[in-house]
Amino acid sequence: MRRQPLRIAIVALATAAAAVFAIAPAQAAPTTTPVWSGLDARDYSGPIGAPGTLLAKTRLDPSVSLSAAGSSYRILYATKNVHGQPATSTGAVFVPRTPAPKGGYPVIAWAHGTTGLGDDCTPSALPRSDRDTQYLNHWLKQGYVVVASDYAGLGTPGLMSYLNGDVAAHSVVDSVKAAHQMGLPLSRKWAIVGQSQGAGAALNAARRATELSRGSGLDYRGVVATGTPANIEHIVWQAGPGFPPVALPGGLTVYASYILAGFSDARPDLHVGSVLTPHGRAIVEKAKVTCYDGMHDVVQGERINSWFSRPLASIPGVQGALVKYMSTPYSGYDRPIFLGQGLLDTDVPAVSAGSLYAQMLAAGQPVEFHVYPGEDHSGTVLASIPDSTPFMKRIMR
Repeated sequence: MRRQPLRIAIVALATAAAAVFAIAPAQAAPTTTPVWSGLDARDYSGPIGAPGTLLAKTRLDPSVSLSAAGSSYRILYATKNVHGQPATSTGAVFVPRTPAPKGGYPVIAWAHGTTGLGDDCTPSALPRSDRDTQYLNHWLKQGYVVVASDYAGLGTPGLMSYLNGDVAAHSVVDSVKAAHQMGLPLSRKWAIVGQSQGAGAALNAARRATELSRGSGLDYRGVVATGTPANIEHIVWQAGPGFPPVALPGGLTVYASYILAGFSDARPDLHVGSVLTPHGRAIVEKAKVTCYDGMHDVVQGERINSWFSRPLASIPGVQGALVKYMSTPYSGYDRPIFLGQGLLDTDVPAVSAGSLYAQMLAAGQPVEFHVYPGEDHSGTVLASIPDSTPFMKRIMR
């Protein structure tokens, strides 16, 4: 009987093709010039060291800080890229105004949603959106230090590997390891919180947190994920000239371009460009450098099928490669999982997170699922606070 919800959820997901590329933005902040706070790492070429090594830190410029932070910093740290090579990531560290409790501040690693792939889209160099500001301020007021990775390649050399679970896991876990080298009064207890693209990043990091932090003394406790993309890869590989010849809402088309850009960079051996039209290749190139708002303007009215000269599935091995590249794990977790989902979410449809929940249940994972009937993708973030706050307190005891 436990398998029936899984079958129903996956069948329903397959009917959600109109929202195939729906991984919504982190309620994008107004476009502005990046503020690097004296730590511009876009062309960093110095030594890197082991994953989680703190390479540099500086005070964060007040214009890109949070109102509830007593102090804030921009950091550069070592991690790994999509090719398994040493890489760097930047991030922000926000410290509450309240004094540190005995044992130090517990830590929340924040995994951000879609901002874009270009260096000008780096979250720690831009003002946070109103929603993210309110949300992160909430956790600061609860007494948590917030460590917010930008992810490898976003504001550092290389391309940010959009929706890749391995890079996200390393970027998030390594940011917390680096923060513990800053001389701040931090507890070893830590948890992960993420939304949308960041929810997928948070769950991938949660699945590997104990493994990747082994030997560091860190004590990983659990994860909160809202608007989680899951099982989307099983529709992505079906893209091609036979895809419905309609113009999807601009946001959905943006995510399609980011997926193709990130996947092409991760798997150059598959020659994804060989199944794209010249126009499709031009779109992917723009996606590599253009932030969400700008890319939305670029692709408005575009028909994704016009980007392809042949089906993506005509590339041998592409289906398995996409699953490896962007799947959200449903088993192997060793700490509690909080999933939050709005039923009015048209960006990441409820069937996506619902199918993941069913898979997790079937796999016997420590998961709880909170549904918000009157909330859309963005609204679920703040609506989940009354449930996620006690969840966080419970797992951090």
